[in-house]
Amino acid sequence: MSDALTPVGFYHCTRSRPFDVVPVLAGKAIEAGHRVLVHASDGNELDALDSHLWTYDPGSFLPHGRDNPAVQPVLLSDDFAPANGADLLISVGGKLPGDPAVFARVLYLFDGNDEDSLTAARAHWRALKAREGVQPVYWTQGEKGGWQKAG
Repeated sequence: MSDALTPVGFYHCTRSRPFDVVPVLAGKAIEAGHRVLVHASDGNELDALDSHLWTYDPGSFLPHGRDNPAVQPVLLSDDFAPANGADLLISVGGKLPGDPAVFARVLYLFDGNDEDSLTAARAHWRALKAREGVQPVYWTQGEKGGWQKAG
């Protein structure tokens, strides 16, 4: 068993919606050789995310899907089970898995303009700060939409 901590990145989306950040971060993860699980809270949110990933940029393609998990480089799911062998989790549904250390890295995207999202993120942060095996890391969105590690 490794003594390495699983980084859980809290991505405070202030200039972009979390859905708009998913294709950028998932694309970078795929390029780096990761398999990705994107978690949303329910079927309606998954439908909206799936539709968004097909249309966000007509000049690009992010391989993703909800069916046939084993073949999906980016699996969209309302379950935290990495059925596609994912080692990287992107959560846009306001939730985190019971054991984030199942993944090599977790990205928790939250809407910085929504008070409920902020409240949930703060609660998750406090809970993870008290846990062993994980390292919460705060990322803030810059003026041009890029990410800077804070703290």
